[in-house]
Amino acid sequence: MSFLFRYSVADTPFSVPSNVTTDELCDLINGLLKADGSDGDGRVAFDFLIGGTFLHSRLEEHMRQNDISTETVVEIEYVERSPTPEPEDSLLHDDWVSAVRAQGTCILTGCYDNTLKLWSTSGELLLTMPGHLGPVKCVTWVDSGDALPVRTFLSGSHDETVLLWQWNQDTNAVECVHACRGHAGSVDCLAVNPEHTRFCSGSWDTMLKIWSAVINSDEDGQLEEHSEKPAKRKKMDGGTKIPTRVPTMTLSGHKEGISSAQWVGTNEVYTASWDHTIKMWDIEQATEKSCIAGTKVFFDIAYSPLNRMLVAASADRHVRLYDPRTSDGAVVKCTFTSHTGWVSAVAWSPVDEHQFISGSYDSVLKQWDTRSPKAPLFDLTGHDDRILAVDWSIPQMVLSGGTDNHLKVFRVSNPAPKTKAAGRRR
Repeated sequence: MSFLFRYSVADTPFSVPSNVTTDELCDLINGLLKADGSDGDGRVAFDFLIGGTFLHSRLEEHMRQNDISTETVVEIEYVERSPTPEPEDSLLHDDWVSAVRAQGTCILTGCYDNTLKLWSTSGELLLTMPGHLGPVKCVTWVDSGDALPVRTFLSGSHDETVLLWQWNQDTNAVECVHACRGHAGSVDCLAVNPEHTRFCSGSWDTMLKIWSAVINSDEDGQLEEHSEKPAKRKKMDGGTKIPTRVPTMTLSGHKEGISSAQWVGTNEVYTASWDHTIKMWDIEQATEKSCIAGTKVFFDIAYSPLNRMLVAASADRHVRLYDPRTSDGAVVKCTFTSHTGWVSAVAWSPVDEHQFISGSYDSVLKQWDTRSPKAPLFDLTGHDDRILAVDWSIPQMVLSGGTDNHLKVFRVSNPAPKTKAAGRRR
């Protein structure tokens, strides 16, 4: 067995019964750790993997299902079991919670009452922001964290606009500094580039648009190339006029509305659509680079920089894992089946390349591990109606918003990636 950190044991083959269970294997490892004087925290719960797949049944059944001979020596890997996420808070809104994005010590939510709300991660309501004329469908942060005295964020709405906001943390004052206009349909998704200088928006009008995210940039008030119309100014509810910003680029190719966007690297954007496709765009060349074809509507996608994979939420109740780097983009790497309703939203863990969450119209939030596709790690309940949005931007906090007007907060205890070792079965 390989020696790695405090939960590893000697690299020695073991002979165990073919009908051994995961609990019995767990007892074996804990016994070995105790003999080595390494179990200072008491009994540790482990999960076991064979060939990268979690062991959920007796060993002989697992080997039979996976065509592994019982006469061979099998390497078994074990990792510390993920603790069950604990319900921590339920934040009530006046209407459906359709968007959520956390960062640092703050949570942004978008609501069907046309407002945004800014919360602290402790559950305190900091601000309610009117400004949109329709339901807020998406929100995201532009800047990189709490350290900045003035924070910048975006909201997209059914009113066909994107609003660019600035929030002064010291005075708790917020200002809408730009109204981004150019879409001819509901703005359903937003994504910011890694440099925090540009963002993209996807809309029910089937268009992907690229915008400047820089406050007071030279592009403020400038219309798209070849247009000679004067820039307009949007009037807020209080009568204050704000500059209108227009896109720097428009990309067409989807045949139906764009439901989700992920900005990857400097010049690549992935979009998911109701037209059953996921497209990758080269922003520098302003062209479509590749296309993954599905069989049903895609409601959401999430990209993990840790494993460079995409998970996609679909109307057929499944979540699928794609590797967009493969030459054949249509190949599904894995399918996760457990939801009983449309899967509306997905999000990767920011610290674990294997784990992600999914929310569904069945009102259940599920936590998954890519090494256990047949069953979720946990079913997180609490919603009374459909889940519309999920977020896992903060490692210790899983969020979900739904049509029951609540934002649910779950506390996650992530085991440190230090509990891997290998074992063999004769």
